[in-house]
Amino acid sequence: MKKSRFSDEQIIGFLRQAEAGMGIPELCRSGGFSQATFYKWRAKFGGMQVSEAQRLRELESENAKLKKLLAEAHLDIHALKSVFGVKR
Repeated sequence: MKKSRFSDEQIIGFLRQAEAGMGIPELCRSGGFSQATFYKWRAKFGGMQVSEAQRLRELESENAKLKKLLAEAHLDIHALKSVFGVKR
């Protein structure tokens, strides 16, 4: 996954500015990101506090590591079954 050039705190700050009444096109121009990016952030981080966003990022990272470990375990099982001639 591509790393954002904006931190969670900055993203939530942009969302708060929009909630406070700043126009979205103006906010996007001043922040240097597209409106599509803003709406993607709003869908993901809307209504979150900074601590919740950080926890979300930690959970996503942990989830990715666990998926990788599971995939490796399945590959090992498949390799062992093929070596020992076990059929499914």
